[in-house]
Order: sequence, then C-alpha cells, then structure tokens
Amino acid sequence: MTRVLQVFARAPVPGQSKTRLAPMLGKVGASELHARLVLRLLALVTEALPGLGNPRVELWCAPDPEHPFFDTCARRHPLQLRAQRGDDLGHRMYHALDDALRKQDRPVLVGTDCLSITVEALSAAFDAIDPAPGADASGASDIVLLPTEDGGYALIGAARNDRSLFDAMEWSTDTVYAQTRLRMDRLGWRLHALPVGWDVDRPEDLDRLRAIAPELFDTLDIR
Repeated sequence: MTRVLQVFARAPVPGQSKTRLAPMLGKVGASELHARLVLRLLALVTEALPGLGNPRVELWCAPDPEHPFFDTCARRHPLQLRAQRGDDLGHRMYHALDDALRKQDRPVLVGTDCLSITVEALSAAFDAIDPAPGADASGASDIVLLPTEDGGYALIGAARNDRSLFDAMEWSTDTVYAQTRLRMDRLGWRLHALPVGWDVDRPEDLDRLRAIAPELFDTLDIR
C-alpha cells in the first residue's frame, strides 16, 4: 500500500475564497491569505516527505486544476493535480478518498487553513490507518480525524470508506465532528482522534494566526 496525502484547495479567486475573512481583509486580501496558507502547507509537507513514509502528494483543486495558481503549486512542489468532483464538500471528500482506496492506497485528506496540521499530526494520522512495518496491525483504525474547536474536522484519514459518513451532512456547522462520530458508531468502525486543533475561518481567528505566523501577513494586499 502507498500512503497518499490529499490536499484540498480552492483557487484563490477574490470573493470566492475565505469569504468570511473578507470583512477584515477585503476580498483580495482574503484570497491572497488563502493562497499563502496553501503554499505554507505544501512547503511543510514537501520538507517532511521522508519522515512521513514518502506519501504521494495530490492537490485536489476546485473548481478545477486550470487556475494558474495550481500550476505554480505543481512547479514548486512534487505533487499531482487532481480535480475535485461532487455537489458538496462531503461528496468531494468521499470521491477523493475512494479514488485512493480503490488502488489499495491509504489516504489522509487535509484542508489548508488549519495550523494544527503539523508533521507530527500527519505522521500520527498515517500510522493510525497504516501501521509501520513490525507494528501491531490489529490496532489499526478505520478512520482518523483531527477535530477542530468549531465542531468540525480538518483532517480525515481512511482505511475504509462509506457514503454515510458524508451524505446529508450540515457542513460548516458545529455538529460535523459529532455527527461523523455517531455515523461511525453505527458502522461499528474504529476511530483514532488526534488532539483538537483550530482553523482559520472567522475574523476572530486572524489575531491568533498573526501571533503564530506573522509572515503570512507581510505586504498582504488588504483592499
């Protein structure tokens, strides 16, 4: 089995990315910050590939890989560009995970706006669904999640997949993680939960982000 890191990202189009931050940053500033968060994560992953078991990196693009920003990502980092497919976030995630699992690979899917996605978190996520050689495989989990403070999750890794984990979910609400756990219980699947993290979605998250990664705000075009 091959480990696969699937990064979900939208094209940084003003007015279409990080819209909840636009009141503070403006549409251009919000989209530019989004682009910087994507590049930050890809740089982090690229430097850590050997320690993660050299996963294949796939950048799943919305609405498609044709935006010039995604070409920049592919030129800077060793990754494959893929197109997100589906009517909502759940369908798109299900399709991406299913694409890897059908190849007998082990996928970990992440967003780009959670600074709690560290090398240590990614390593723990892969080990949960794909134990290292010599480890006790009987303890492997079916799903690994990194829950976030707002009630969602920023990472999902899967050794199995089922549409019921994603269908008719109220995405971007504070019940997503709890509902996902409930659905997993109904399937009788084993969950490995990583420590709770936080992501950058609301204006109040910006001060927290600035304190941790001030370089993301350098010469940001706020207008």
